[in-house]
Amino acid sequence: MTPRPGWKFPKGARLLKPAEFRKVYQDGIRISGPLFAAFCLRTERDAAQSGPRLGFTTPRAFGRSVERNRARRRIREALRVRLDTLTPDWDVVINPRRAALDATHEELVREVERLLSRCKPR
Repeated sequence: MTPRPGWKFPKGARLLKPAEFRKVYQDGIRISGPLFAAFCLRTERDAAQSGPRLGFTTPRAFGRSVERNRARRRIREALRVRLDTLTPDWDVVINPRRAALDATHEELVREVERLLSRCKPR
């Protein structure tokens, strides 16, 4: 089954290069919560780029690859359906915590909404 266009993150909506991650870590604001830590950085965009960009980092100490990927997928899905509430000039890096593995979907959604409310222009 081929996913519909709105069901996945296009390449332009992802942080891919180590330099992009490093810039968000160094210059962004840190938002901590029980399920993940997030770094948000407001950046200037050109006309070709549309929408916020997301990145995930999960160290090996988090657990086996199955656990790391599961945590990323669950948080990515909670973010994907609410991404339109975030203004397009943000780069966000998410670092899941082990508690995200046992959290319910509603808890993840609540934590994502808290993150998105803090990553707003002031």
